Amino acid sequence: MDYPHWFPPALVTWLPMLGSMLVGVLAASLVFRLGERVVRRATREAPIAASVASSIRAPAKWLLPMLFVNLVLQGAPEDALGLAGVQRLMALLLIASLTWMVSNAIRGLAQGVIAANPTGVANNLEARRIQTQTRVLARSLQGLVVLIGLAMMLMAFPAARQIGASLLASAGVVGIVAGFAARPVLGNLIAGLQIGLSQPIRLDDVVIVENEWGVIEEITGTYVVVRIWDQRRLIVPLQYWIEKPFQNWTRSTSELIGTVFLWVDYRMPLAPLRAELQRLCEASVHWDKRLAMIQVTEAGPHAMQLRCLVTSASAPAGWDLRCEVREGLLDFMQREYVHFLPRQRAEITIDPIADHTAGNPLQADRA
Repeated sequence: MDYPHWFPPALVTWLPMLGSMLVGVLAASLVFRLGERVVRRATREAPIAASVASSIRAPAKWLLPMLFVNLVLQGAPEDALGLAGVQRLMALLLIASLTWMVSNAIRGLAQGVIAANPTGVANNLEARRIQTQTRVLARSLQGLVVLIGLAMMLMAFPAARQIGASLLASAGVVGIVAGFAARPVLGNLIAGLQIGLSQPIRLDDVVIVENEWGVIEEITGTYVVVRIWDQRRLIVPLQYWIEKPFQNWTRSTSELIGTVFLWVDYRMPLAPLRAELQRLCEASVHWDKRLAMIQVTEAGPHAMQLRCLVTSASAPAGWDLRCEVREGLLDFMQREYVHFLPRQRAEITIDPIADHTAGNPLQADRA
């Protein structure tokens, strides 16, 4: 084909390729639309697969045209102007799109699994276990995919490969420095994998950490957010949960035994208190009907200590039940046995001689 004399010769070899690229982009768009309809119908009864398909829709829309463009560039003449730079740019875009799609696929899979195991049920122990594993492992895999994608993009540059070879050749001191610098990051990454697999904590677990009572609200790739009872948030690094002890009130079950301590006078009869405790528990919606009892745990010099044991299905219900029992028993004693509340006793002995001396100033002076 003859071109006008004013047409740049350098672009002559690009015109057929640009036409092929345009055809490839149109073909990719058609394939994407047809594939989207097929995938929608195929995943209509599969929520997890539908979540994955929805998550990869945007990156797939960019990835397919790039695949066709790269195929055209592979068959381009080697003497085309700027071919090497265009091929490298498209390779970088292709790697970025592929990394984006794989990362979104992992995220979509995690969202589908989480949606299939909701925690808004009465017995949500298994659902919380699955959600915790899914979130932690998905975030770790996403970070690994992004890291691999960045490494592949750097390897597309010869200069970067030379820098990498130089660093490997002198990895003595640099490796030590990098190891110390990356120790927190690597430690949190390993701790995240340990938490995801062994699960010392899960989402919605009730824990006591750093002398604070709270609920596991979020587990990220580097830290855990604990929602304290007064709506504060305690941020705890992942390594803390592996290296230091803490209390987990819902590790194997959410059932708990709550305690209420009372000090009463020694003359207080225990049978009415036990009957009142049973009545209070039966009237409370927070009692799970497993246990309600009173024990004398200490006999002090002025009063005796009573320990009331009550059971509940969860930690929040246990807290409310303990408060109800404490208030109810105190109200019962104030109404029925007010004289048997703790009191201080004193014994006064009167000395007749001292009393007579105190009443006579002269004898007091002589004494």
